[in-house]
Amino acid sequence: MTAFFDTPGLLPAFVANNLSRVVGAGADPFEYDRVTAGLASLYDWPATLERTGRAHLAAGERAEAAGNTVSAAACYRTAAAWLHCATLLPHPDREALVRAEAAADQAMRRSLALLEPDAARIEGPGFTGWLRRPAGVARPPIAVIIPGMDSSKEEFHDVADALLVRGLAVAAVDGPGQGLLAASSAPEPDYDTVLGAVLDTLAEDHGPGGPDGPDGPDGLDHGRIGVIGLSMGGFYAAVAAAREPRVRATATVSGPAALDWEQLPTFVTETLTQRCGSEHAAREFARRLDLAPLAGAIPGPLLVVDGGLDRIPGVTNGAPLADAAPCGEYLLVPHGDHLLGNARGEWLPATADWLVTRLRGAPAA
Repeated sequence: MTAFFDTPGLLPAFVANNLSRVVGAGADPFEYDRVTAGLASLYDWPATLERTGRAHLAAGERAEAAGNTVSAAACYRTAAAWLHCATLLPHPDREALVRAEAAADQAMRRSLALLEPDAARIEGPGFTGWLRRPAGVARPPIAVIIPGMDSSKEEFHDVADALLVRGLAVAAVDGPGQGLLAASSAPEPDYDTVLGAVLDTLAEDHGPGGPDGPDGPDGLDHGRIGVIGLSMGGFYAAVAAAREPRVRATATVSGPAALDWEQLPTFVTETLTQRCGSEHAAREFARRLDLAPLAGAIPGPLLVVDGGLDRIPGVTNGAPLADAAPCGEYLLVPHGDHLLGNARGEWLPATADWLVTRLRGAPAA
């Protein structure tokens, strides 16, 4: 697979198009400019960004050795962002992806250990992730963050922070083909099975009486569960909302309502081919990404967020989903790009408020 890397003018275009995404993940924009300015080819992206992440990791270790735990935790979290972002393209060196995602996971583990020691590792069939709890909140509802095609649980720190500070417990997960599991599994269009496993694990670990117990001994409210999915994760979240009855409210951000393989850009087709294992499997995956048959079956409140500048050939954005869902609402930010990283203040606070309000207002399961 070389068509993507052979695209004329690829390097400057890719660097420019991913600025808001990498910064949104936690990188400093000025450092991003410095790091990417040194790239001679996009083939160098994984090693260069991994090296940057490991420099932050080393800074965290120095701060931790000196007893500066707040600084150390911040360095580890920044390292996790850079290490994950090293994987954001269909590079032929898949060992580099495995190495970088594993290092990102460990960096986030070290950050949470210093500042959020009650954060819990959650693992089960087809997923791995972190459960984080808001400080001083009794019986918080739970929000599950679902990443996208080439995303991971290390990418959406700002989303998790926005939900935590508003009183929600947050489960950020890697599912099949994502993050830590990218090299060992293929993406799963029936993501309701993945989310169901996440919710089962939370109930088993934290709720008396299994899945029917709404309250955990740790004070979490297992009867009020929301989902927020980003990019391809928006499709996954909508599928889960239609099929998983424990989901009480759902938000999608830059999520596709449908894909047309023949129109998709090379970056998307090569990434899907790589993560699905073959072009045939990737084409079948893309064929199944169509929310039209499911949109009318989403019973609970649904907020669909799109950026007006997010125009990817072959991708149908979220407006049809919002129109067809019985309780759908639509938020369009006209100048927003994919994931609206260039307009964070115009969607993230409002979306976090929306999700909190819908969950706290929902009758207990």
